[in-house]
Amino acid sequence: MLYMHDLWVNWFEGEENGYNVCHFHEWRKEDGIELVDQIPLLLIDEDLFEFIENDLQELPKSMLDDIHKRTYMKKNQERKTIDYAAVVTDGRSVLVFDTLGYSLPVKKSRLIPRQERLVFDMVEGKRPSIYELDNPTPKEYHILSLSPEKMAGLTRRERQLKQLLMMALDQLRHTDHPEEVGYWLTEWDPSQYELMKELTAEAAWQRLYYGTMEGWSKQHEELCGKLIKGQPFFETMWQSENQKSTKHLKSQN
Repeated sequence: MLYMHDLWVNWFEGEENGYNVCHFHEWRKEDGIELVDQIPLLLIDEDLFEFIENDLQELPKSMLDDIHKRTYMKKNQERKTIDYAAVVTDGRSVLVFDTLGYSLPVKKSRLIPRQERLVFDMVEGKRPSIYELDNPTPKEYHILSLSPEKMAGLTRRERQLKQLLMMALDQLRHTDHPEEVGYWLTEWDPSQYELMKELTAEAAWQRLYYGTMEGWSKQHEELCGKLIKGQPFFETMWQSENQKSTKHLKSQN
């Protein structure tokens, strides 16, 4: 088995979508980078890599058996054994996971570019290990888990705010005041005003949802900021993301 040593990881916990496991250029100082002393490296096929990167389902038992207690983390000069963790690659992309003792990839991280290149060098010319998935459930994307295509090209901040917008829209769909939906649709697209009289609340919501799910713009951001006003939970998320992204930009300049 191949092993890597002294890896810097930036864990993203509970993320089922790979676009939320940020690449190195989007890491932030407050993320809490950790050092992995030793960890196994597995070359796997594209389907299994996609499954690990973009889902939170059970990993093949044979894979878990192969990597059991082969990872060590270093913290305060102490070496801690990790039950199930590995670096995986399909030869094109790289991901690190830690199951936290469970059988699914609860924590995920990317690698810094130099260590990514080392992964590709180490697996060059080798055949992937074959692990069979046991009846995986097909992945379904929805308003609270948009498909990668809907997040393509967005920055970390934009992805976070887009998810916040989708959460607010999901809440709006179940409002006790259907007229609110029409208001926000015309706020998003004033040209819909005349048509609003003929639309049901659900039809208006569908137009708003499908109109906002593509890309990200100043218009998206303005709608999100207005839609969450007066909702403490959403406002806290909005403020937190804006503060973090501002700090990140300042640290880069």
